[in-house]
Amino acid sequence: MASAPGPATVVTAFDGEGRPSGLTVSAVSSVSLDPPLALACFDRASNTLQAVRESGAFTINYLAHGHEGVALNFATKASEKFADLTWQEPEGGVGGPILTAHVAAHAVCEVENEVPGGDHVVVVGRVLEGEADERSHALVYARRRFFTGLTVEADGEVR
Repeated sequence: MASAPGPATVVTAFDGEGRPSGLTVSAVSSVSLDPPLALACFDRASNTLQAVRESGAFTINYLAHGHEGVALNFATKASEKFADLTWQEPEGGVGGPILTAHVAAHAVCEVENEVPGGDHVVVVGRVLEGEADERSHALVYARRRFFTGLTVEADGEVR
């Protein structure tokens, strides 16, 4: 499965005491257009899964090209993952932190359902709000490498 490219995302939530939590996730997907649903897969032992359960909501942050360091930071067990990042709370007050300066897109979700999946839990969320930056392209991850499907030309144009 490591050969299958997936979006480099950081899924975030606020725990029961309002503290931000997050982790790097490549197992995310859209599920449905009507109603708008998305899913994220969490290790059963994840602190962020606990925060999602406490708050009943989460945000999928699709990292922008050039923000590999953010993905690597959130792939650790460090306690201060948000310290040097620009982020904001969702407008509707539901969901996890939006990593505003680091994303090509985001989707704020309210938990609809949880499905056990081996050593993980699949959390399906109803998308409440979201946005895509048309000037930015999402980062992709496969075989322990980050990339996009873009080519940067000598003149600096992205094609």
